[in-house]
Amino acid sequence: MTHPDFPTPESATKPLRVVVADDNPVVRAGLTALLSGREDIKVVAEAADGREAYEAARRHRPDVVLLDVQMPGVDGIAALPYLVKLAPVMMLTYSRESETVEEALRRGANGYLVHGEFTAAELVEAVRGLNEGKPHFTATAAEALLTQLRRSTDSHPHMEPPAPTPNKASPLSQVQPSMGQSSGRKRFQLSTREAEIMDLIASGMTNHQIAATCFISEKTVKNHINRIFAKLHSTTRAQATAKWLGVT
Repeated sequence: MTHPDFPTPESATKPLRVVVADDNPVVRAGLTALLSGREDIKVVAEAADGREAYEAARRHRPDVVLLDVQMPGVDGIAALPYLVKLAPVMMLTYSRESETVEEALRRGANGYLVHGEFTAAELVEAVRGLNEGKPHFTATAAEALLTQLRRSTDSHPHMEPPAPTPNKASPLSQVQPSMGQSSGRKRFQLSTREAEIMDLIASGMTNHQIAATCFISEKTVKNHINRIFAKLHSTTRAQATAKWLGVT
């Protein structure tokens, strides 16, 4: 007798179900053709706006939603809070403004890809990774996010942020990018890259998430963290974050 918790061959090879939402029919058709050409991915529905995307997600219960930002009627940003309750959402768009990237993440997006900055293989890998809880950002999106983080910090130079309370169950999209202090880099003699990584540590990101955001390997992240800990005279992420945020 088969144990009820043991995966059957059918469930083990079940393809990822994807909804593609974009108001441009050519883009939709291209994405559908690209993704449907993989044995482990199936596009179950297409949508031309946020409302159609939500209805499709309710009907098909996909594993991943690919969502454009600018669409007529209900746009992607407006639809995000509703869609993320049904499936992980990856923004796939030409919109690269830092405010748009930040707002998408604030509203629950698990990743942000800008057209023209990824290959077909990278898109497929991003879809697979998103289903496994791995966030993905193309270079412009990652840079925009960090720029917005710095801008937010600089606009409140005397505001001391609360100590972070990372939750392993919370996706990267729930991180409010307002950590870090502009004076910290000089005080602890961190390089620009080390300060960026320390900001991300303080926001609660894992090494894997930091690597994806900064487009570097996890080994490089670990090397940076070792140097950061030495400069902050810390042995744990909690100690380093407390010193970085000035709460010790």
